[in-house]
Amino acid sequence: MQTREAFYRNARQDLAGPLDGLRVLDVTTTLAGPRCSCVLGDYGAEVIKVELRQPADVGRRLPPMLPESDPPDSHLHATANRNKKNLCLDLRRPEGQEILHRLVRDTDILVENFKRGTMDSWNCGYEQLRAIRPSIVYVSITGFGQYGPYADRPGYDPVAQAMSGFMQLNGSVDDSMPLKAPIFLADEIAGLHGALAAMAALRHRDQTGEGQHVDVSLLDAMIDSSTGLLSLAAQGVHTPRLGNTYVFAAPANAYSCLDGWIYAVLVLDSHWKRLACLLGRPELASHPEYATLHARLEKRQEIDRMLSDWCGSRTRDQVVAEFEKEGICAAPILTPAETVRDPHVLAREAFQSVSNGSGGVCRLSAPSAKLSRTPIRIRNVAPRVGQHSREILSQAGYSPEQIEALENAGVI
Repeated sequence: MQTREAFYRNARQDLAGPLDGLRVLDVTTTLAGPRCSCVLGDYGAEVIKVELRQPADVGRRLPPMLPESDPPDSHLHATANRNKKNLCLDLRRPEGQEILHRLVRDTDILVENFKRGTMDSWNCGYEQLRAIRPSIVYVSITGFGQYGPYADRPGYDPVAQAMSGFMQLNGSVDDSMPLKAPIFLADEIAGLHGALAAMAALRHRDQTGEGQHVDVSLLDAMIDSSTGLLSLAAQGVHTPRLGNTYVFAAPANAYSCLDGWIYAVLVLDSHWKRLACLLGRPELASHPEYATLHARLEKRQEIDRMLSDWCGSRTRDQVVAEFEKEGICAAPILTPAETVRDPHVLAREAFQSVSNGSGGVCRLSAPSAKLSRTPIRIRNVAPRVGQHSREILSQAGYSPEQIEALENAGVI
C-alpha cells in the first residue's frame, strides 16, 4: 500500500503549485466568484482580491462565524478567500478604476461575479480591459449569463437550484415539498466550471496570444452537472424523485443500524450473490427472481426489507466491516462532526490547521486534489480588507507618497 511519503517523494518545495507565476485579479463577492479564484489560488496562482471597505464582501458577514476569530470571521469567507492577497479599492471612483487598469497590464485572469453591466459601469468590463490587455482571460459568473431573456435578473444560488430542476428532484419520495441542497451547490459548481474554463482559455492564449471572455452562469452549471437527468427530460422522459434510491440499482438505500445509518448500493450480479449469503439467504443468490439486476429491481422493496432487518441488529461498523470483507459497497452515514474526525479523512489531510490571524487556530477544508510533483495546500488564511494594499500598489509602481494620498482620499 502506497504511503503519503511515497506519493510525494518527488515533490518540489520551491513552487506554490502548478499555477505558480500566474496572476489573477478577483473582483468578486459571496461565493461563486470567490470559489473560482480560490481554486486558482489553491493551485498556486497569485490571487489579488479587490474589495470595497464599505460595503465589504458579503461573504465576510454571513453567519455562523468561526469561533475564536477577532474580528468575527465568517466560515464562508475563511474557506473561499484563502490563499489570496487583498487590495481595498473603490472601483466606483475613477482613481480606483485607474489602479485596476494598471494592475490588469500584468494580469493573466480576471474573475468577477457582479450583475451583468456592473463592471462596465465601473469602466472595468471585458471590452474596456481588453483594450488595455488583449490577452486577458476575463471570467464572468452570474446567475443567468451574459445573454438570454433572464440575463439582467439577479441570480442567487437557490434560484439556480430551483430553475435547474434540482429542487424538484431533491428530497424524499413521500414528500412533495421541493428541497434545496444544504450547501451553496450552484455556487460551488459554477466556481469550479469557471476555474476550469479559465485554464482552458489560458491554454488557448498561450498557443495563440488571444484572450477571451468566459461566461459562466449558475443555471447553466447546474444543468450541465445534472448527471444526464436533464438530458432525459429534454427527450421527454419522465424523471421522478428517487429519494435515496436509484432506478438502476437494488439494493440501494439508507439502512438503519443500532447506532446510526449506513448507505449500501449493489449493481453487479456477482455482488448480489455475496450479499445473499451474508444475509443468510444463499438460496436467493442464483434464484431467477433475484439473480439479475433487472429481476432485483422488481423486488426492490422486499430486498430493502431483508437488508433493513439484517442491519437493524448490527452497528454501523459491523455492517461496513462485513460488507468490506465480502468486497461489496457500504459506508456509514456520518454527521459533519463525525466526518471531520474520521481517520481516513485525517490521513488524507482533507482539513488543515491554520492561524486565524488573531492568535487562534482553525481547521479549514483543504484543496482536494493531490499533486505528487507540485503539491497544493492552504498557504495563507483569508486576508483582512486592505491587508496587502500598500504591497500591491508598491509593486505596481506607486510611490509611498501616492499610496498615502490614495489612502487619505479613501480610494484604497
